[in-house]
Amino acid sequence: MTRVVVRAEIRPSEDDDKVKVAIANFFTFKSLHIDQDRYRVIVAESDELSSLSKLHRALREERILDAARKYLRRGLQDDRLQFMLHKQAAFVGRVTFVDDERESPLGPITFTIFHKDLEAIIDWLAPRTSKGRPLWDNPTPED
Repeated sequence: MTRVVVRAEIRPSEDDDKVKVAIANFFTFKSLHIDQDRYRVIVAESDELSSLSKLHRALREERILDAARKYLRRGLQDDRLQFMLHKQAAFVGRVTFVDDERESPLGPITFTIFHKDLEAIIDWLAPRTSKGRPLWDNPTPED
C-alpha cells in the first residue's frame, strides 16, 4: 500500500496559501487539512506515487540527481522514506534538501513515503548517473 504524507508548519508570520503553494510546487495531493500542534501544520496526502511527478521532473530540470539520491538514501528507515525540503525555496519552485529543521528558518516541508519497495522509489526519483546523466529512467513504481 502506498501512502505519501507531506507536512509543513504554518508559522505566525506566514500566509496559509503560500505554504500550500510551496507544497503544491512538488506534490499533487488528494487531501489536505490543517492540524493544530505547536504551530498550525498543513498535512497533505496521496495514495499514489504519481503525486511526486512534479518533484521527479524538478530533480532533472535542476540537475541535482546525485545530491538528491544521497539525501533520499539517508532518509530510508524501516518502513518509510523521509526527507525535508526548504520551504522558502520550494515556494519559488526550487528543490533544496535540508538535513536539519533549523536549516529552513520557517520550518521545512517534510515528505514521508510508505511503500513496499522504497529502493524502487529512490531509483525512480533519483537514479544513478554518469557524468550528470541518468543511467536509466524507470517508470513510476506500482502503488
